[in-house]
Amino acid sequence: MKVTFLGTGAGLPSKQRNVSSVALHLLKDEGAIWLFDCGEATQHQILYTTLKPRKIEKIFITHLHGDHIYGLPGLLSSRSFQEGSSPLTIFGPKGLDQFIETSLNVSQTKLQYPIQFVEIFDGYQLVEADYTVDVIKLDHGIDSFGYRLTEHDQIGELQVDRLKALGIQPGPIYQQIKQNEVTELADGREIARADVVGPDKKGRKLAIFGDTRFPYRFEKFVKGVDLLIHEATFDGADQNLANQYYHSSNVEVAQLAKNANVNQLVLTHLSARYQDQNLREFLQEAQAIFAKTTVAKDFLTIEIPKATR
Repeated sequence: MKVTFLGTGAGLPSKQRNVSSVALHLLKDEGAIWLFDCGEATQHQILYTTLKPRKIEKIFITHLHGDHIYGLPGLLSSRSFQEGSSPLTIFGPKGLDQFIETSLNVSQTKLQYPIQFVEIFDGYQLVEADYTVDVIKLDHGIDSFGYRLTEHDQIGELQVDRLKALGIQPGPIYQQIKQNEVTELADGREIARADVVGPDKKGRKLAIFGDTRFPYRFEKFVKGVDLLIHEATFDGADQNLANQYYHSSNVEVAQLAKNANVNQLVLTHLSARYQDQNLREFLQEAQAIFAKTTVAKDFLTIEIPKATR
C-alpha cells in the first residue's frame, strides 16, 4: 500500500504545486487505485506517473470547492477513451452527482462505463472485503469530510515447522489449511488453522482529511493511524487566517498528530506563500511538535509499511 500526491497546493495551481489530489495504490488488489479529490489538471499530473486511469476504481471527494473537484469531468472523459468498460464509484457530499452530470451533459460527453454515485454523510461507512472506510464531517463552512481507511487484519503466517512435525509436507494442502478454519486430511485427521498459524497481521490505517479548522476535535477519529494526510494551508504565524478561512495551520495539525499518537504525518494543501526558506521554516515549525512530519510535494510517493503495533 502506498500513496502518491498528484497535487499539494491550496486554492489554485502554481508552477510548483497543482491543486489537491492523492492516489492510493492498493497493491494486493491487482494494482487498483483509489483517488482522493480531483483538482483541476489531475489527469495531466497522472501523465507524469505510472498510474493508469483505468485502474481507478473509486474516487472519494472531501468537499465541493473547485480546487478539489474541477479535474473530475476531464478525467472521467479521458478514462472513457482509454478504457471503456470497468465501472467506477464516486463518493462525495450532496451535489457532487449534479456537478458531474451537468458537466457531462452540457459537453455531450458519453462515457463507456457505468458510474455509481454514493452520497456520504457524517458516520457513513463503506465495508469492502479487505478494507473499511469511515467518514467524519469536518468544519469548513461548506460540507467537508475526512476519510479513514482501515485494512482488515490478515491471517498470520503458517508455522511450517509445526506442520512438518505433524507429518504434513509442503504442497497445496498448506494453502487449504490457511484458508479454512478446519481442514480434513486424507488420513482423516482434522487440522485447526488456529493451531498452526501465528498471530494475525495487524491491518494498516490511513486518514485523509479535507479542509477544516480546529483539527484538535478529530483526535479520536485519527487515533493511532499509520499515516495521517492533513491540510495545513497556513503556518503558526497565520493562525488567525486559518481560523477565519476555515483551514488548519501546520502547528495545529502537528499537535493533533502528537495527541493522537499517529505514526506519520504528511502536510498538504499549502498556500503558495510558502516557498523555499519559508517552506523549510514551515516544516521545522511542525517538526518541533511532531518529529515524524513531512511536507508533501507533487509526485511524492510514500509507502505505508505493514503495521507493527
